[in-house]
Formats: sequence, structure tokens, C-alpha cells
Amino acid sequence: QLQLVESGGGLVQPGGSLRLSCTGSGDGFEDHDIGWFRQAPGKERSSVSCVSANGSFAMNMKARNRISRDNVRKTVFLEMDNLESEDTAIYFCAARPARGKFCQLVRKQEYTLWGQGTQVTVSA
Repeated sequence: QLQLVESGGGLVQPGGSLRLSCTGSGDGFEDHDIGWFRQAPGKERSSVSCVSANGSFAMNMKARNRISRDNVRKTVFLEMDNLESEDTAIYFCAARPARGKFCQLVRKQEYTLWGQGTQVTVSA
């Protein structure tokens, strides 16, 4: 059974950068698209980025975010630059069985394996 663990969250000043990691354990990491989502207090979970199973396709909802993956290390990275207070949220990674060349962020229900989340706080 594939499991995911997020790390790399913390407190950062506005304008700063963070790199989050999503590390898989168990079998099948390379057969899953990985998405990053976030949830701020009182708000619905929203999409951030996704990367296809083999890493050939990636989608970032904001140009200042970059997602990448290393299937040998079973890790997906989310790099976020020029952070703003609105980026404060719990960030989750999730896995979706690959269905082709592309990942997607619209149908969140297709992401069936979720990590526990990591807190990102952007504050002066």
C-alpha cells in the first residue's frame, strides 16, 4: 500500500521561498500522478500543482510555483517563491493512479491516497 508523507512546511516571511517534499513509501509510487493541494482555515481545499507519473507533464496553478519529481527517491517537490500571506494553509500531497500522459487538478476525488499535510505560515 502506497503511503505519502509531506515535509518542509514552516514559518516564512512574505516574499520568501519554501520547498515542500512529498515522500512515498510502499509500492507503486511511479504509477501514480501526484498533486499538491492546500486548505486555509475556513476555506475549501484548493489545487496547487500536479505532476504526471513519469514526470513528463506538470501543471502549476501559479507561475511562482514549480513541481517536480524524482521517482528513484520516491519524492515530489513543490517549490514556492515570493510567498504571500494568502499562501498560509495546510499543504497536502495526494496520489492518483496514472491514466495517461497528463495529470489533472479538477477532479480531486480521483486522488485517493492523501498525506497528513504540512503547515505553511507566511507572516512577518
